[in-house]
Amino acid sequence: MDKRQAIGSWLSGPRAAAEEMGVAFGYRGERLGLPEDGPGSIAPPGRRIGALFIDWALCMLIANGLFTHGLGQSAGNWALLIFLVLSVLTVGTVGCTPGKRLLGLRVIGVDGGRLGVPRVVLRSVLLALVLPAIIWDRDSRGLHDRFSHAVQVRI
Repeated sequence: MDKRQAIGSWLSGPRAAAEEMGVAFGYRGERLGLPEDGPGSIAPPGRRIGALFIDWALCMLIANGLFTHGLGQSAGNWALLIFLVLSVLTVGTVGCTPGKRLLGLRVIGVDGGRLGVPRVVLRSVLLALVLPAIIWDRDSRGLHDRFSHAVQVRI
């Protein structure tokens, strides 16, 4: 192996090196029995992050309009509380937040059913903690989705 191949595999990461050795990872969601493309497939990370930004902006607007009236630094704290309530109510009832709905996403259980209230609360609290949401597995599910046995899919 010359130095260029060694540097190339180091830069491309462990997955590329494993694929070169013959390991087949499959597509995102294959282990969960989800389709590769179209409705019901794993939601792409860009849409998920976009939906999160839409939901956060909505929560900031509500916090500024109803609680802080644009004054003070407490708008972020109120927005976090509103985000938790919004997430629990909307994901627990219709399966998606307003941002997810706008971008064509839905949260379902790994078994394909609706999440129960305890799982929605666990998922929302872990999402508010941020750290579990930025650690993903190879199916692009964050720890908040793994612990609550949930998956975000396209509608």
